[in-house]
Amino acid sequence: MAERDGWAARNTDSDAESKTPLLDFDTRKALLFALAAERLSAFYEHGQWMTEAQGATLAALWLSRSKMRLDLSERRQLSDLSDQLARGIATTLSREAGLYTAHEMMEALDPNYRSEAVFDLLDECERLLREQGITE
Repeated sequence: MAERDGWAARNTDSDAESKTPLLDFDTRKALLFALAAERLSAFYEHGQWMTEAQGATLAALWLSRSKMRLDLSERRQLSDLSDQLARGIATTLSREAGLYTAHEMMEALDPNYRSEAVFDLLDECERLLREQGITE
């Protein structure tokens, strides 16, 4: 009987996983933004860039809080894009401006926070996704 209960539990988990909502474009854009914010913040705090794998893991954690999931290959792709965005920001701004931007981005992870700089960065996230052919 215990063996059957174990099978039923595994089967239920698979059913729940298949019912996990797919990510729409806006959620992917928000995830890309959040990953870039975390990367930039970590860079200014620790002086090191996250690896692609660390970014993909961070994406999985972010998604799990919302009961969503994304294949590893797509998480790695978003991780790579977030790395490009964060490094681009860091190379084009002074340290002080970069720190300010990282702070603004982290604050913007609160959906009630509004900032013109954040809207511009969200537009950049959208552009990067569209360049990669991610439109859904």
